[in-house]
This record gives sequence, structure tokens and C-alpha cells, in this order.
Amino acid sequence: MASQDSASTPAVAALIAADVTYTLHPYEHDPSSELSYGDEAAHALRAAPERVFKTLCVKADDALHLAIVPVAGSLDLKAVARALGVKKAIMADPDDAERVTGYVLGGISPVGGRKKLPAIIDSSAFDHDQIYVSGGRRGLDIELAPADLVAVTDAASAPIAKDA
Repeated sequence: MASQDSASTPAVAALIAADVTYTLHPYEHDPSSELSYGDEAAHALRAAPERVFKTLCVKADDALHLAIVPVAGSLDLKAVARALGVKKAIMADPDDAERVTGYVLGGISPVGGRKKLPAIIDSSAFDHDQIYVSGGRRGLDIELAPADLVAVTDAASAPIAKDA
């Protein structure tokens, strides 16, 4: 576990409070990069895109949810709807996502948000011992075990990603 001095974001503070083992991976975010935030993180961290997960905010039955998928693919909204047991899921309005989570786009973490949203993680996360998720700001990722992420977020798991 990282030291308490590194509780630089609510996500890190939440992991410290939950006594979860993690490693912080800061990198220099390039605002002029043409890469997506997730691809930029994978490239900067020299990590396989299958191990770097992006956190997306979706709306289903007028409720917001977090969908956590590898940056190597994209979110399958029909699969999310099936996993949630609803007819339809759509991407949440970016302003709503930022307001509810307390994080900016490109830095939305599945951990430590302003409001704890129900989360669902792509089942491919369990193909890896460790995965990366946003640390709560652009330029900071957290490496942790998928089971620890599920434990701290109460996330469900389902195949919700599709190839890009």
C-alpha cells in the first residue's frame, strides 16, 4: 500500500481507508495529445491496453452507473443494459458524470467519487493479476488487483466490452 502522504485524490484516500493494496502511477498528461485519455495512459505507462481500464458513466432507467472497460475495446451499451436488467443504457451527459462523480472527464475513477454509483466491470479484468484505473485526475493511474477493485466498489462483473 502507498503511504498516506499520497492521498492526493479522493480515489487514493478511499483505497487507503479500505486498506487496499495499490500502486500509484503518475504520468505527464499531455492536453494536446490526439490519443484518448485511456490510450494516453496506456502509452505513458507502457502498459498493455487490455490492462488499462477506463471508467465511463452510463444512464439506465434514469439512474447513473459506472461501466469499467479496457481501453483496448469499447463499451457495449446493449451488454450493459442486459447486465443491469434494463431495456436500454446510454452514455451519461458528460456534465452529469462530472457533477455526480466529482471528477473531470479523463480522470473519472471508479473509486472515491462524490456519490457512490453502482458499478459494473468487464469480466476481462479477471484475466489479469493487476489492472490500471484512473486515480481521480488526468495523469494518475492506480494499479490494483481486480478483486480489490470489486471489493471497494461493490461492482458486478459481466462481459460489457467489445473490440474497438
